[in-house]
This record gives sequence, structure tokens and C-alpha cells, in this order.
Amino acid sequence: MQKMERRKFIKQSAIGAGSLLSIPSIVSGENSNKKQTILESGYTPISQIKKPLAIVMWDFSWILRHHKYGEFENWDRVLGELAERGYTAIRFDVMPQFVASTKDGKIIDEFRSVKQDWKLTMWGNNFTMSFRPREALLEFLPLCKKHGIKVGLSTWFLPHGTNRKDIFVEEGGLYRAWSETLAFLKTHDLLDNVIYVDLLNEYPVNHGYDWLKIELNKRSDAKEFELNNPDAHLPDNFNEIKKDNKFRNWFSNDFLNKLIKQLKSEFPELDFFVSFDQGLENIDLSNCAAFDFHIWFAHNKIMHNKLAEIGERDQSQDFYAKNENIYVLWKENKHNLIKWMEDRIARVSQLAAQNNMVCGNTEGWGPILWYDHPELDWRFTKEAADICVDLALKHDNYKFICTSNFTHPQFKGIWEDVKWHQQITSRIRKG
Repeated sequence: MQKMERRKFIKQSAIGAGSLLSIPSIVSGENSNKKQTILESGYTPISQIKKPLAIVMWDFSWILRHHKYGEFENWDRVLGELAERGYTAIRFDVMPQFVASTKDGKIIDEFRSVKQDWKLTMWGNNFTMSFRPREALLEFLPLCKKHGIKVGLSTWFLPHGTNRKDIFVEEGGLYRAWSETLAFLKTHDLLDNVIYVDLLNEYPVNHGYDWLKIELNKRSDAKEFELNNPDAHLPDNFNEIKKDNKFRNWFSNDFLNKLIKQLKSEFPELDFFVSFDQGLENIDLSNCAAFDFHIWFAHNKIMHNKLAEIGERDQSQDFYAKNENIYVLWKENKHNLIKWMEDRIARVSQLAAQNNMVCGNTEGWGPILWYDHPELDWRFTKEAADICVDLALKHDNYKFICTSNFTHPQFKGIWEDVKWHQQITSRIRKG
């Protein structure tokens, strides 16, 4: 099919399905039949994965760099290259905040993402561009299946320089976005390759769902909240929570559990959870299907400040010196850092086991922020991955494992080292 004809077909399909999304999902025999059909087709949710998946995080770059001169211009090619490197799954932002209709039911087919500055962008778009999320999903998801790549649906729930404001401050915005997006995908039979739905990146704060962050901030002071909100719902053990200053944490867990239950009732065939990067001792996993906890050496105070300097991308600085300083720190503290990482991974595995679930990491292991630069190299990122993948594989319940959070074609310095990817992904897949 010619490109113009293909896009016309996709557009007509997307518009045709739009009218269905204003109808609330109903738990019925239809859902049960759909679940049976998916399972019979060989679908395996993340909770039932037996062999570890070599997974990558493709965030929103897959769509915001899908344009002329963009690294994701040709989805078919880059997915083939991903498979060549040995990866078997991706976690990517399906942009539910843009797939969903407005409150009055209007579908917006195209959004313009305005580049706000000219600072180098590691993820997302380096140029102002337009994107069509519904069309994109109808094209991208079948290509993932074609190349044998399982998918985890996710979102960072960011506005991305668009003029959309409503859903980010709407009390039910996150639920509505996912409900309508999953209904749209279900209508087009695109859920049979979906191994999980990650409802919000790095819960509860590292995302763009402003309503949730505002509500969490309101509950930072339990006494003040009780005084200012006499009619608000409070837990039965509020006095105990208030005394221990855990009201904010109670709210985040309560919100998450209700959200998962609500969506699970509509889409019982899917596995739901959120990803985390902090708060190990305060997480309630009772309704999560799996545990995705992101860990980097950059989280450790020994490495944090030096690695953060790279992330600032200040081109007036001497990056050669900064690069060398990181290796000095790494060499001097490697033993302690590896022990810290080993303990962290073991704790994640333990919490998952206590909740009878699989776990993994879709973002890690060395720096959080890094990029191609003439005075920077990728040795630390690769060495950290080699070490941490083996640490994760010590635990039988680590079933989805990344190699870094830079496994995108825009990070050429690491993307183009095909043999390195192949040797490490083969270890992951063997378990």
C-alpha cells in the first residue's frame, strides 16, 4: 500500500472508532469472550512470563522523533534494528492524554508539539513538529508484533508543548485517558501483543498529571488538610496516619488501588501497575500485576552530583574533565556502589516475592541523564549495565530487564554498538 493510501486508511479507521469512545465500558460477557480470545492467541501477560524479557524504554521519542530527519522516521526499520540487537519488549508512551477526547467528547486527531528552547533534548523532539497519536498507534503496534517485540503500554502524561490543558488538571483525567485509549485499541484488535499497562511513570510524582501532584501536596500537612477540608474522605486510621505523617502516602496508595480496580473491571484481560523509582518502604502493591522499580547508580549520593552535572548540558563546561571525574569516582567506590546496588535489587525482588509477583526494571543502571558529546563516552553506562543485569538475574522473579534508559536510535554512541547489545540481551533472555 502506498504511503498516502495507508495514512488515509489509518485516518479513516481512527475517526470511525472515535464515536465509540464516548460510551462507558461495561463489564459483560463480551469482555470475557475477548479475554478468552486473547489467551487462546498465545497472549502472555507480564504476570505469567517465564523467561526474562530484554526490554527497552522508548518513552515518547518514538512518536515525537517520527518525522523527516528524525531517528524514528522509519518505524519498521528501527524496530527491525531493535530485534537485531536482541530485545524482545518495549515500554513506550502511548500518549493516552492525546488519544482521549475532550470532556465534551471531541476527538482531536493532530497536535502540534512546540519546541520551547534550543537546548539539546535527550528524549522527545528537538524541533517543533506535529503528531497524530491515533494514527501512530494503528501503524506502530502491528509493526511491533511483526518484529516479535512485546509491548508494555505506558505514559509520562506530559503536555509536550501542546495547547492541551484540560486533562492534566481533571480529577478523572488519568482514568479517562486510559479508559478511552484502551477502548480504542481494543476496537482495532491491538491488545493481543500488550503484556502490561503502566498507568503512570515513576509514581507518584515524576510525571505530568498535575491534578495528582496538587492533591498530594495538599496532604503534606495532615492537620492543616483536616482543618481546611472538613468534608473530605479520611481513612479510618487517620489519627494514626496523622501522627506518623503518612497521610500523603496513604492518599497515593489509595488513589492507585482505586484506579487499577476501576480499569481492571473494564479490561480484565490486561495486567496493570505503575512504575516507581523511590519510596520502597511505602509502596502498596496489592493491586499491581508486577513491580517495575527503576534504579541507577546516579541515585547513590557518591555519584549523584557529578552525574547530574552532565544532565545540565551546559556547553560552556569542560565535559572532558567531567567525564574523567566520573571514572575516578567510579573506580574509587566501585565495590561499595555495587554492594549498594545489589542490596537495592534484592529488596525489590523481596517486595515482589512478598506480593507474589514478578519484578523488573525498564530504566537503569548507571546514569539517568547522558548523551552523545565529543568529550563524553559510554563506557560507564555499558559497564554498569553489564554488572547490574547479572545482579538482577540472580533473582528468579526479575522477568523484564533493561540495559539502560538510552536504548534509542538517537543515542548513536551506544545504539550503534550492535555486538554489545547482542551479548547482554542474550544473557537476559537465557535467564
